[in-house]
Amino acid sequence: MNFTAPESLIFWTTIIFFVFFLLLRKLAWKPILGAVKGREESINNALASAEAARKEMLNLTANNERILQEARLERDAMMKEAREMREKMIADSKGDAQLEGARMIEQAKAAIQSEKNAAMADLKAQVSLLSLDIAEKLLKDELSSKEAQTKLVEKMLGDVKLN
Repeated sequence: MNFTAPESLIFWTTIIFFVFFLLLRKLAWKPILGAVKGREESINNALASAEAARKEMLNLTANNERILQEARLERDAMMKEAREMREKMIADSKGDAQLEGARMIEQAKAAIQSEKNAAMADLKAQVSLLSLDIAEKLLKDELSSKEAQTKLVEKMLGDVKLN
């Protein structure tokens, strides 16, 4: 085999390529493929973790929305209960105030009636005393003489008729 320079270069290049290829296949191909597969697996694991995290985030978001809705409902219920309690307290206070006002009015009426009765009794007593004083003075004037006394007695006897 007599090769010329360019042909021998091709020959040796081909042989070196095959030897290099066999060495690469024997020594480096498996580690390179293992590294590529490992990288592919880690990328797939990262994608699966990202998908799981996304699903977990969706679940947490839904859970947070549910908790927020429950809190709103509970707040609304508490506000309604507070409003009802306030209205009941106002109504109770109004009722108590009305009862107390009515009681005070009745007490005032009773006190006024009592004062009125006392004033009337006092007025009657004063009128009767005044009447007695006037009658006494009139009788003293009329009965100052013996004739007037006799005349009065006869008049009274005339008014009284025996049956």
